[in-house]
Amino acid sequence: MYKILIVDDEARIRSILRKYAEFEGHSVIEAADGMEAVRLCRGGEFDIVILDIMMPELDGFSACREIRKFSQTPIIMLSARGEEYDKINAFSLGVDDYVIKPFSPKELMMRIDAVMKRVKTPVRVDHKNRVIELDGGALCADITARTVKIDGQRIDMSPKEYDLFFYMLENRNIALSREKLLCEVWGYDFYGDVRTLDTHIKLLRKSLGRFASYIVTLRGVGYRFEGN
Repeated sequence: MYKILIVDDEARIRSILRKYAEFEGHSVIEAADGMEAVRLCRGGEFDIVILDIMMPELDGFSACREIRKFSQTPIIMLSARGEEYDKINAFSLGVDDYVIKPFSPKELMMRIDAVMKRVKTPVRVDHKNRVIELDGGALCADITARTVKIDGQRIDMSPKEYDLFFYMLENRNIALSREKLLCEVWGYDFYGDVRTLDTHIKLLRKSLGRFASYIVTLRGVGYRFEGN
């Protein structure tokens, strides 16, 4: 079972989520704002953090940014805002899932289980080619070290961006359906919005800069990474 930090300025939401989480055997700590969340994360270990965006003192985005400076604990972000910009912002900060309000507590418990399974079972990649270089070495990916360099400069990505990029690299020049990518990168029991993949593709293209065009959209199918 998991030790969960629930962060929301609405006591009613914290109470409902706590009830469901404890019913399933998890232990729960509560925080009413982002500042308290950061303090608790610095002072103790949690298996996963449930983090609302709109909070006093320190909003969810800022709290996530602070937590990621010292911890890679999985984070599920809650928000009443479903705009693509907010999702891109959240995933670029390294959140593991994004849940739009209103949601059912049962759905959130399922998402927690799905995220934890993905954390414990990292994406499978073929390590036979530990370093992959494209365009004469201008784009260089070290799969074992989990580093990517463009023109010799290291590029920072979120953990899921690395997983997605390395999987597409290992399967470059192959048409990959959205379902295939979700199953292989997020897990066969992925529970969430399938647009999560499209959001991460946008983030990955942004990270790749002038190599963004290497990721080709296959209308009605999925994506293909082109490169030799």
